[in-house]
Amino acid sequence: MGERVSGAMQFVALDDALLTVDDDTVTRRFDGHEFECVAVGPDRVFVGTFDAGLYRREDGGSGDDNWHRVGESLPDSVTSVALDPHDPDGVWAGTEPSRVFYSADGGDSWAERPGLTDLPSADEWYFPPRPDTHHVRWLEPDPHREDRCYVGIEAGALVVTDDGGETWTERPEGSRRDNHQLATQSGAVGRVYSAAGDGYAESSDHGRTWDQPQAGLDHRYCWSVAVDPADPDLRVLSAASSASRAHRTGTAESYVYRKHGDDPWEVAMDGLPEPAGFRRPVLASAGPGTFLAAADDGLYRSEDAGRSWDRVVTWDETGPVRGLAVR
Repeated sequence: MGERVSGAMQFVALDDALLTVDDDTVTRRFDGHEFECVAVGPDRVFVGTFDAGLYRREDGGSGDDNWHRVGESLPDSVTSVALDPHDPDGVWAGTEPSRVFYSADGGDSWAERPGLTDLPSADEWYFPPRPDTHHVRWLEPDPHREDRCYVGIEAGALVVTDDGGETWTERPEGSRRDNHQLATQSGAVGRVYSAAGDGYAESSDHGRTWDQPQAGLDHRYCWSVAVDPADPDLRVLSAASSASRAHRTGTAESYVYRKHGDDPWEVAMDGLPEPAGFRRPVLASAGPGTFLAAADDGLYRSEDAGRSWDRVVTWDETGPVRGLAVR
């Protein structure tokens, strides 16, 4: 399968399968559904599906059985899931149509957080491929503030709660409208990062206001962002010129960029496939100076702060990649 992927296990959600990458071994763990997202903790894995709700495995996904659906109150389409960094049993879930739920018991029971679609901008939210609906594309709990969570609506708004979803603030100053992936950094209080269909943005004040550093970023339909766990100024981003260039096999042309500090964005494609035919990868950090990129044909790894990449494993699946999590 290729070089050894040392250290943690990777979980890759494709549209029709959940894979694990453990050293140089790729295993198809779970299939039969349309997968949307994945989140992992030390003893649990959650995977959201478009057609059958949320599934959980208790022991970290080390085997092929024991997946079971959790949360009878959750809709069938779970588009985002995140673990609460302040509570080992806390889990957030987002759905289509846009609703946010929280579980305080590891996913056994769920309570909807009220008022999300009562926000003034909700009438403007829509997902272009299915324009009569919209969904929660990403949930990012703040690692420094309990009960604060950032919610990316595809498409329409960034929404923030400070009280565990009892109340919401929409569209902070400078924020993007089409947020695909949000990120925080455990060592950088207040920093938040957004890869959005209408460009890149970042905040240094817990998401209250946002800057939009675009210099050098020639492709501004942004899909995935990862931040170095030891350096909050080092970001890696996947992007294309449009949604069709990012997602559609016949017209795909995607790029990976890196940025450090106030330097301009720079293309970082050394070792990755040629942009033509390359669908947007999903990115994740895997240690200081180390990043992963999950693409249609396999998993790529950079150990030089995103400057160059090696394909460390391949798979026969066709993608697209929906989610990437590292344990």
